[in-house]
Amino acid sequence: MISKKMQEAVANSSAIRAMFLEGKEMAAKVGTENVYDFSLGNPMTPVPAEYNQAIIDAVENEDSLELHGYMDNAGYPETRKAVADNLNKRFGTQFEEKHIVMTVGAAGALNVVFKTILDPGDEVLALAPYFGEYRGYVANHQGILKEVTPDFKTFQPDFRDFERKITENTRAVIINNPVNPTGVIYSEETIQKLAAVLEKKQKEYGREIFMVSDEPYRELVYDGNQVPFLTKYYDNTFVTYSFSKSLSIPGERIGYIAVCPQMADSGLVCNGLSVANRMLGFVNAPSLMQKALVKAIDAATDVAYYDRNRKLIYEKLTALGFECVKPQGAFYLFLKSPDMEEKKFVEEAKKYHILLVGGTTFACPGFVRLAYCVSYEMIERSLPAFEKLAKAYGLTGQR
Repeated sequence: MISKKMQEAVANSSAIRAMFLEGKEMAAKVGTENVYDFSLGNPMTPVPAEYNQAIIDAVENEDSLELHGYMDNAGYPETRKAVADNLNKRFGTQFEEKHIVMTVGAAGALNVVFKTILDPGDEVLALAPYFGEYRGYVANHQGILKEVTPDFKTFQPDFRDFERKITENTRAVIINNPVNPTGVIYSEETIQKLAAVLEKKQKEYGREIFMVSDEPYRELVYDGNQVPFLTKYYDNTFVTYSFSKSLSIPGERIGYIAVCPQMADSGLVCNGLSVANRMLGFVNAPSLMQKALVKAIDAATDVAYYDRNRKLIYEKLTALGFECVKPQGAFYLFLKSPDMEEKKFVEEAKKYHILLVGGTTFACPGFVRLAYCVSYEMIERSLPAFEKLAKAYGLTGQR
């Protein structure tokens, strides 16, 4: 038998993955072209050619023993320097190689951060709605996750609730920017307000409260929007990043942690992260991917592909009467459920072979997430089904 904790985890296994598997079963019955699966945030754009070439070059030209061997737990020095230089060039920061720890994706990065900073019973605030796996990442290290309510009109945080939730046990705040599942970008004003509250609370309680900025969608932004880089606003900041979305390589599991150079005892913190990387069994980030990044750190995915999808799905669904905030980044829509019970809406959508994920998964009941990282043609094919779904709920504005 497995542990009680894992029995519970299995019972509450990811609704996103479950919906994805259900889509596979549905496709076998009615045909793939007749299933409109918007459940999984899997990148759709091709891997940039320069990144593929960098992998080939590494395999053909690097010493094989070094390429496939161990390195420092924090990663290859040249990779860490490449990341630091890239961030400095783009955001006007002052990172050095020593401030970067290469990780097994952003999920690995978050677990390494929490292993390093949390003691049993420490609290981590998460701004709802948030990626549901955060619950497990915090629990892995005996932390307690507390949710902060959003402003449901803008999906910026409710600042009164944020300040109210901070206690003497608060150790960190995790934010996702742009946000999965809303596509909202936390504005510079929001970041400044969050930082001001945390500065005040650090002094009040006499302990550090860290900001953990999870940014796998940082490069996927639209309409000229920009994501504020948090180390410029708050010294006790960790930035966790994955190249999964920006390079379309989610299966390669490569990311990093960037530690604000102005963080107190940043040297000790970086050493702690490196040791945590080893203790958690990651040991080090994938070596081949690290080598490729040195040559292709500036490679980028085709953001215009997602933007085209975004414009089509947002315009068509809102014209049908569905409500949602217009996404500024990532590749998700967060629709308000026309049924008071979102689960019933998700089930109703299945009747038209539309697969969505309920907002409860993201600590935000009454909404559903739609991932538009799919083909443009699938979105076009899905529109008659969405029209039928809208009519089933008596929504106005049908085409």
